[in-house]
Amino acid sequence: MSNILHMDASARPGLAGTDHHGSYSRYLSHRFVSRWQSHRPQDAVVYRDLGQRPPSFINHDWVASAFTPDERREPWMKAALAESDELVDELIAADIVVIGTPLYNFGMPAPLKTWVDQVVRIGRTVDIDDTDPFNPYIAKLADRERHVVVPAARGGVNMASGEAMAHMNYLEAHLATAFEFIGITRIHTVAIEGQEAGGEVLAKSIADATRKVEQLVDELHVAANAVPINESA
Repeated sequence: MSNILHMDASARPGLAGTDHHGSYSRYLSHRFVSRWQSHRPQDAVVYRDLGQRPPSFINHDWVASAFTPDERREPWMKAALAESDELVDELIAADIVVIGTPLYNFGMPAPLKTWVDQVVRIGRTVDIDDTDPFNPYIAKLADRERHVVVPAARGGVNMASGEAMAHMNYLEAHLATAFEFIGITRIHTVAIEGQEAGGEVLAKSIADATRKVEQLVDELHVAANAVPINESA
């Protein structure tokens, strides 16, 4: 059985095509998960709506607690990290992380950035080797294969890697850097573009992205069925 962590970061609560002013990134992420479950209903799905119920911002207490060794943490420190521990536990358990997210002002929405800040954490998802000052970081989530799927939505066009407006898109690169830093290197991105243009431009992008999401589900199904993603020893 595989574990899916499904998150949405859009400020729009509904789904495009179903709800008025619905979210295109939510449409894609839910398309991925529903198609996955139609083939593998036994797999577990944990859902978090970051856009509607964002994680807490990290603060002084969080930082002081995170950089204190576990055996020296006082009760208030453990309380300060309780939410982070829950989010990290969900991430560690996941075989596939699905993040539906729009591109806001060239990067990720604030709730998604807050989630990243909560889970990229010393001692939980990354360690430090004090003997190597030039490359001290040890990714703790490289212990087994995990995948991250990023169904995204962008108002503009030609913003994918290698395209004319890619220099204005920091969303996918930021997420890939954060996940690779903690040991997850299999990143898959699909995007709907052209919301500002609308019309045929948007319609074609929706159709293309929907097809790519369905193809990606099928490809990952083959891998999951050939070698169970999270097989107990």
